[in-house]
Amino acid sequence: MNNNENLQSSESQNKRIAEYLKQGNTITATEALELFGCFRLASRITDLRQKFGLNIISGRIITPSGKRVAQYKLAE
Repeated sequence: MNNNENLQSSESQNKRIAEYLKQGNTITATEALELFGCFRLASRITDLRQKFGLNIISGRIITPSGKRVAQYKLAE
């Protein structure tokens, strides 16, 4: 049994982010940090694609401060 806290936290974040996306929401790294305490959204997205088989697409958006960031959503 793996008692690694980080692994357990990652799996919990995976489930919560998957549910959030399934509800039709999009997510950016900043939102993932605010909503789920997730510092590594790209890694969670990779997990969701590989382990859960979710078809997640990404695009770039421009934030109000002018930064370009990745935004993820489930493919329709």
